[in-house]
Amino acid sequence: MPETVVCSGGSEGRAPTHIADIRELQQAGTMSALYDTIGINYVELRKPDPRIAKTIEQALGAAKVVLNVGAGTGSYEPADRQLIAVEPSPEMIRKRSPSAARAIRASADELPFEDGSFEASMAILTVHHWPDKEAGLREMRRVTRGPIVLLTFDPSHRPWLTDYLPQLATLDEAQMPQMSDYERWLGNVRISPMLVPHDCTDGFLYAYWRRPSAYLDARIRSGSSSFWAIRDAEAGLSKLARDLETGEWQRRYSELLALEEYDAGYRLVISP
Repeated sequence: MPETVVCSGGSEGRAPTHIADIRELQQAGTMSALYDTIGINYVELRKPDPRIAKTIEQALGAAKVVLNVGAGTGSYEPADRQLIAVEPSPEMIRKRSPSAARAIRASADELPFEDGSFEASMAILTVHHWPDKEAGLREMRRVTRGPIVLLTFDPSHRPWLTDYLPQLATLDEAQMPQMSDYERWLGNVRISPMLVPHDCTDGFLYAYWRRPSAYLDARIRSGSSSFWAIRDAEAGLSKLARDLETGEWQRRYSELLALEEYDAGYRLVISP
């Protein structure tokens, strides 16, 4: 594999405050600016859930040489395979464990590898941040001779949190690919729900579906890029706090309290 490193664009040095900022960063190829900020608490708040990890590892099949694109701090990277990580954010790379796989600072849409270099590749909750999603996925297909495994979100889905924060649904629609896009960009794909355990250890946006009070904790919210991207969340969070205090949330969503896992809209996409 060539050793050329394709670096990401520069940072604006601030966290985006609304959806227009997210689009601006994506178009400029500087989403690393966002994760340079979020990375402060990321390792503590985003601990890989072993049940989700098992599903991802099964999807990778027997592949021994794996690429992880948009790798972040290394969540869900299988330890028993030869793996190279690609990540544009220096802060995320610095947060990686010393025992983690080697990380290259590079962009998904210009991967510095020869055709067919990897037996499998993976991208976990990252595609929506790429400035050119189609180019990034076609690049993954170019360098991968086996399965591509993606964990993403279906923007047509509406978890209960969007009842309080409809801005999240607007954001999802703005930045998440449609499910039909994956087949258009990658060819034949298999798409299945990734159910979220009620005690999920990975604090992604809708992970706290049965722990609603977690969303009232600013520290927990800081681990999700979506809360950095929306504005005017205070009114919705205040309503959630009132509904939890009065018992209205428990009455309205009582069926969730008996569930061990939940379809929050996350999807496993596999391109064989």
